[in-house]
Amino acid sequence: MAGHRRPPEPTDGRKIICKNRRAYHDYFILDTFEAGIVLLGSEAKSLREGRASLGDAHAEVRGAEIFLVGCHIAEYPWSNQFNHEPLRARKLLMHRAEIKRLAVKLDERGFTLVPLQLYFVRGRAKVQLGLAKGKKLYDKREAVRQRDLDREQEAEEARRRK
Repeated sequence: MAGHRRPPEPTDGRKIICKNRRAYHDYFILDTFEAGIVLLGSEAKSLREGRASLGDAHAEVRGAEIFLVGCHIAEYPWSNQFNHEPLRARKLLMHRAEIKRLAVKLDERGFTLVPLQLYFVRGRAKVQLGLAKGKKLYDKREAVRQRDLDREQEAEEARRRK
Protein backbone atom coordinates (compact mmCIF):
# COMPACT_ATOMS: atom_id res chain seq x y z
CA MET A 1 0.00 0.00 0.00
CA ALA A 2 1.56 3.26 -1.14
CA GLY A 3 1.27 5.99 1.47
CA HIS A 4 2.33 9.59 1.48
CA ARG A 5 5.95 10.08 2.41
CA ARG A 6 6.99 12.90 4.68
CA PRO A 7 9.77 15.10 3.42
CA PRO A 8 13.08 14.31 5.11
CA GLU A 9 13.92 16.37 8.18
CA PRO A 10 16.89 18.73 7.83
CA THR A 11 20.11 17.00 8.88
CA ASP A 12 21.02 19.66 11.45
CA GLY A 13 17.96 18.83 13.61
CA ARG A 14 16.10 22.08 12.92
CA LYS A 15 12.33 22.21 12.65
CA ILE A 16 11.68 25.50 10.87
CA ILE A 17 8.62 27.44 12.03
CA CYS A 18 8.79 30.44 9.68
CA LYS A 19 11.22 32.33 7.46
CA ASN A 20 11.59 36.01 6.64
CA ARG A 21 12.12 35.89 2.87
CA ARG A 22 11.55 39.61 2.57
CA ALA A 23 14.71 40.31 4.58
CA TYR A 24 16.87 38.99 1.75
CA HIS A 25 15.08 41.32 -0.67
CA ASP A 26 15.28 44.44 1.49
CA TYR A 27 18.74 44.00 3.09
CA PHE A 28 22.30 42.87 2.46
CA ILE A 29 22.85 40.19 5.12
CA LEU A 30 26.45 40.58 6.33
CA ASP A 31 26.57 38.12 9.24
CA THR A 32 24.21 35.75 11.04
CA PHE A 33 23.75 34.90 14.71
CA GLU A 34 21.64 32.38 16.63
CA ALA A 35 19.77 33.37 19.78
CA GLY A 36 17.38 31.59 22.12
CA ILE A 37 13.99 33.15 22.88
CA VAL A 38 12.31 33.57 26.27
CA LEU A 39 8.72 32.41 25.71
CA LEU A 40 5.55 31.96 27.70
CA GLY A 41 3.83 28.55 27.64
CA SER A 42 1.04 29.63 25.30
CA GLU A 43 3.63 31.14 22.91
CA ALA A 44 5.58 27.89 22.76
CA LYS A 45 2.42 25.92 22.00
CA SER A 46 1.42 28.39 19.31
CA LEU A 47 4.90 28.14 17.74
CA ARG A 48 4.65 24.35 17.66
CA GLU A 49 1.55 24.82 15.49
CA GLY A 50 3.55 27.14 13.21
CA ARG A 51 1.50 30.24 13.99
CA ALA A 52 4.15 32.97 13.80
CA SER A 53 5.20 35.75 11.46
CA LEU A 54 8.47 37.67 11.18
CA GLY A 55 7.10 40.23 8.73
CA ASP A 56 7.85 43.54 10.47
CA ALA A 57 10.15 42.21 13.18
CA HIS A 58 13.59 43.43 14.18
CA ALA A 59 15.89 43.04 17.16
CA GLU A 60 17.15 45.88 19.32
CA VAL A 61 19.71 46.16 22.09
CA ARG A 62 18.43 47.72 25.33
CA GLY A 63 21.21 48.13 27.86
CA ALA A 64 22.95 44.75 28.18
CA GLU A 65 19.96 42.80 26.83
CA ILE A 66 18.58 42.15 23.37
CA PHE A 67 14.87 41.98 22.44
CA LEU A 68 12.89 40.75 19.45
CA VAL A 69 10.33 43.44 18.60
CA GLY A 70 7.39 43.17 16.20
CA CYS A 71 7.36 39.36 15.89
CA HIS A 72 3.75 38.18 15.76
CA ILE A 73 3.02 34.91 17.56
CA ALA A 74 -0.71 34.19 17.35
CA GLU A 75 -2.66 33.58 20.54
CA TYR A 76 -3.06 29.94 21.48
CA PRO A 77 -6.81 29.22 21.21
CA TRP A 78 -7.03 26.86 24.23
CA SER A 79 -5.22 28.94 26.83
CA ASN A 80 -8.24 31.16 27.70
CA GLN A 81 -7.39 33.93 30.23
CA PHE A 82 -3.70 32.90 30.46
CA ASN A 83 -3.01 33.87 26.85
CA HIS A 84 -0.14 36.10 25.73
CA GLU A 85 -0.02 39.40 23.86
CA PRO A 86 0.80 38.53 20.20
CA LEU A 87 3.18 41.44 19.53
CA ARG A 88 5.02 41.74 22.84
CA ALA A 89 8.79 42.30 22.91
CA ARG A 90 10.54 38.99 23.64
CA LYS A 91 13.92 38.75 25.33
CA LEU A 92 16.62 36.95 23.34
CA LEU A 93 19.36 34.86 24.92
CA MET A 94 22.91 35.54 23.73
CA HIS A 95 26.32 35.76 25.35
CA ARG A 96 27.07 39.18 26.83
CA ALA A 97 30.18 39.61 24.67
CA GLU A 98 28.14 38.92 21.51
CA ILE A 99 25.54 41.48 22.54
CA LYS A 100 28.25 44.11 23.14
CA ARG A 101 29.81 43.38 19.74
CA LEU A 102 26.40 43.72 18.09
CA ALA A 103 25.64 46.95 19.96
CA VAL A 104 28.82 48.52 18.56
CA LYS A 105 27.87 47.45 15.01
CA LEU A 106 24.28 48.69 15.41
CA ASP A 107 25.51 52.13 16.45
CA GLU A 108 27.08 52.48 13.00
CA ARG A 109 24.82 54.14 10.46
CA GLY A 110 22.59 51.88 8.39
CA PHE A 111 22.95 48.60 10.29
CA THR A 112 20.02 46.71 11.78
CA LEU A 113 19.33 43.26 13.24
CA VAL A 114 16.70 41.39 11.23
CA PRO A 115 15.26 37.97 12.17
CA LEU A 116 15.76 35.57 9.26
CA GLN A 117 14.03 32.46 10.58
CA LEU A 118 12.38 31.00 13.64
CA TYR A 119 12.96 27.31 14.39
CA PHE A 120 13.24 24.59 17.02
CA VAL A 121 16.53 22.82 17.78
CA ARG A 122 16.14 19.83 20.09
CA GLY A 123 12.91 21.29 21.51
CA ARG A 124 14.27 24.80 22.11
CA ALA A 125 12.97 27.80 20.18
CA LYS A 126 15.70 29.74 18.41
CA VAL A 127 15.83 32.72 16.08
CA GLN A 128 18.46 33.33 13.42
CA LEU A 129 19.37 37.01 13.33
CA GLY A 130 21.09 38.71 10.42
CA LEU A 131 23.27 41.80 10.76
CA ALA A 132 21.90 43.72 7.80
CA LYS A 133 22.42 46.89 5.84
CA GLY A 134 19.44 48.27 3.93
CA LYS A 135 19.35 48.03 0.15
CA LYS A 136 18.60 51.04 -1.99
CA LEU A 137 15.96 50.79 -4.72
CA TYR A 138 18.57 50.42 -7.46
CA ASP A 139 20.19 47.53 -5.51
CA LYS A 140 16.83 45.74 -5.42
CA ARG A 141 16.36 46.27 -9.16
CA GLU A 142 19.85 44.92 -9.83
CA ALA A 143 19.12 41.82 -7.72
CA VAL A 144 15.92 41.15 -9.68
CA ARG A 145 17.74 41.67 -12.98
CA GLN A 146 20.52 39.27 -11.93
CA ARG A 147 17.99 36.65 -10.80
CA ASP A 148 16.21 36.87 -14.17
CA LEU A 149 19.52 36.50 -16.05
CA ASP A 150 20.45 33.45 -13.97
CA ARG A 151 17.05 31.89 -14.61
CA GLU A 152 17.42 32.45 -18.38
CA GLN A 153 20.91 30.92 -18.38
CA GLU A 154 19.68 27.83 -16.53
CA ALA A 155 16.80 27.45 -18.99
CA GLU A 156 19.21 27.75 -21.93
CA GLU A 157 21.52 25.11 -20.43
CA ALA A 158 18.54 22.81 -19.88
CA ARG A 159 17.50 23.22 -23.54
CA ARG A 160 21.04 22.41 -24.68
CA ARG A 161 21.15 19.22 -22.59
CA LYS A 162 17.99 17.85 -24.21
